Amino acid sequence: MALIEPHGGQGLKPLLLKGAELEAAKKEAAGLTKKVNMATRETSDCMMLGIGAFTPLDGFMDQADWKGVCDDFLLKDGTFWPIPITLSTDDEDIKVGDKVALFDSETGELVGSMDVTDKYTIDKDFESKAVFTTTDTEHPGVQKVAAQAKYNLGGPVKIFTELYYPEQFGDIYQRPWESRKIFEEKGWVDVAALQLRNPMHRSHEFLAKIAVEVMDGVYIHQLVGKLKAGDIPADVRVNAINALVENYFVDGTVVQGGYPMEMRYAGPREALLHATFRQNYGCNYMIIGRDHAGVGDYYGPFDAQRIFREIPQGKLLCKNLNIDWTFHCYKCGGMASMRTCPHGKDDRLLLSGTMVRKTLSEGGELPAEFSRPEVVKILQDYYQGLEEKVEVKLHGAATGEVKKD
Repeated sequence: MALIEPHGGQGLKPLLLKGAELEAAKKEAAGLTKKVNMATRETSDCMMLGIGAFTPLDGFMDQADWKGVCDDFLLKDGTFWPIPITLSTDDEDIKVGDKVALFDSETGELVGSMDVTDKYTIDKDFESKAVFTTTDTEHPGVQKVAAQAKYNLGGPVKIFTELYYPEQFGDIYQRPWESRKIFEEKGWVDVAALQLRNPMHRSHEFLAKIAVEVMDGVYIHQLVGKLKAGDIPADVRVNAINALVENYFVDGTVVQGGYPMEMRYAGPREALLHATFRQNYGCNYMIIGRDHAGVGDYYGPFDAQRIFREIPQGKLLCKNLNIDWTFHCYKCGGMASMRTCPHGKDDRLLLSGTMVRKTLSEGGELPAEFSRPEVVKILQDYYQGLEEKVEVKLHGAATGEVKKD
């Protein structure tokens, strides 16, 4: 038995250059007269392309791929892909056939180069409706699409750098070939990925331990790319998760890693994207719980589970490991789910990362049922160190927490 093959069936496809090839490409790019200053989402996508996490993509999508992904989850060659990976510009002078240099707009660093094979305009409302199910400009993903420049550029890229990720996040930042090596050394074949953008509270812990029971191991894989305002920085989350794993998991059952993608908050579609690139990392299951990759009230609590039944069959090898709504039940005396607890809502304490952030940001105390004390201490230290209070808004299910007297 071996680990699941990378998406597309042709092996990993990292686009990050090295050695003499890198130096030659950087020298060529430095002399290019046409360039694109990329938004943070585009830069983070370059990082994912560079390390092979977006295998089998070879660059940013042309119009046919963009439309196929929006309409049918398929690239023009029939490969499954759930969310457009695009690059935009307002530059009227860039033409098909040009080679352009790619710069990160925040750092000014040269990130790579691109051969332009297509230049096209898009219907932003169409993309937003397809990907996010809404055109509401309050949605953070819709905002990003609306803010894109006039044209999309399609074509293959060469990536020169991973920016600051290896230096800032150390061993927690992993490329797909590195996680695969770890899993192989452990003898793991069935590996479930747990997506995180928050510190692990007791529900996350419960999800991971359910998976530990039925898998060879669990890959706690958290986003170290850019988040939205009010989210907790990656270094704080890394420390909090380390504390939890070291104190409350059996040694050898969990591997923690980080990846550089920026969140889309696309709910169901993003759950599919998470499963797609987790396949490249060596995971054959993706844990899908309540409101996976959601934001606000835009998605139903289990829409991200249902969408796996709606995609073209046989196109995605990484499967969903669905877990029901989880909570602390006072009558059960511990964590439970809708499938295992027979008691009513008055006996349940629903947990959410939003509620954890809101309570701590306001200087409140978390009940012991919310999170482990080692994790709470790290988060309290973070919030106490902030100069300004962080406003965290509650939406939907996050407002449903109840405390048992």
